[in-house]
Amino acid sequence: MAPFSLVTFKETKPWALPILDSIKNGKMPPWFADPCCGRFANSPLLSRDQIATMANWLAAGAPAGDPKSAPPPPQRAVGWNIATPDLVLKMPAPVRLPAQGDVEYTYEIVPTNFTEGKWVAMSELRPSARNHVHHAVVYIRPPGSNWLRGAPVGVPFMAKLIPARADLIFQIHYTTNGHAATDQTSAGLVFSKQPPKQRVLTLQLANDHDTIPIPPNTDNYRVEVSGTLPNDALLLSFFPHMHLRGKKFEYNIVHADGGRETLLRVNYDFFWQLSYVLAEPRRLPAGTKLEVIAWYDNSKNNPHNPDPNSRVEWGDQTFNEMMVGFFDVAVPAEMDKEHFFIRSASR
Repeated sequence: MAPFSLVTFKETKPWALPILDSIKNGKMPPWFADPCCGRFANSPLLSRDQIATMANWLAAGAPAGDPKSAPPPPQRAVGWNIATPDLVLKMPAPVRLPAQGDVEYTYEIVPTNFTEGKWVAMSELRPSARNHVHHAVVYIRPPGSNWLRGAPVGVPFMAKLIPARADLIFQIHYTTNGHAATDQTSAGLVFSKQPPKQRVLTLQLANDHDTIPIPPNTDNYRVEVSGTLPNDALLLSFFPHMHLRGKKFEYNIVHADGGRETLLRVNYDFFWQLSYVLAEPRRLPAGTKLEVIAWYDNSKNNPHNPDPNSRVEWGDQTFNEMMVGFFDVAVPAEMDKEHFFIRSASR
């Protein structure tokens, strides 16, 4: 993300003061979870001792250490960032992208042709025209689903299952940058070597059926959505998603007495969309009410706001808005998403 390299000491020393300033003011490393709520396994924040070490190094003139005790230079991944994929599935044909204008969401159907279900332990998505891809999502379409049917085909003990004869649907949000291009995104899959004990499901609470809309020149517009879990689940992580006017996002448990327990509160930054992995997964019994709340800044005080005088509604493009609270849960391996949403008659 930076416009300069920090791989070697020679490259890093001139930036010593800006680095320390960025650490002290919270700009770096990027992390937006409010310390009020939750502990997260993937937090990159530095400890007080680590920050003090940086300050002492700068005060001493940012000297080089003993070259003999230097760690080996970091090795950039060649090819995939995950383990070598067992299978790479690619979109059936390149998508032509114009030099300018808005591109509607693109849906590409990729048959897996699996004759048996496959447990996926790791996956990675790789666009061929990375600078044109705003984001991409891959959905698993079970063989019995009618979603886009008829459209042209174009952890060791936790894993996601791709059923036999399922398709992968690549949903891609392309952007233009003044240069025409083609993209043929591929997905690398690493299969689990043994059946997992638990299956990971990605669920969401989203305001995708109502128009938001956000009034012009409003700096703290609130939208909320809630739902109850139909079955027991182990809560693993969160991934909040909004667009340029996103300001803050919160996940809560709403208890029977109406009290709220905040699991995650994020000071949202559209340009650093992060996943927040719980340090200790949380068991949620069936009937747990989860709530997500989002706040938007559609005012001139938001430096990323394309037009504070506009009335903003839900939409795919970045100048529209979204409100999606993704979260991952683990359930017994034999329970698929369809059966997870079957509620017991006693509940």
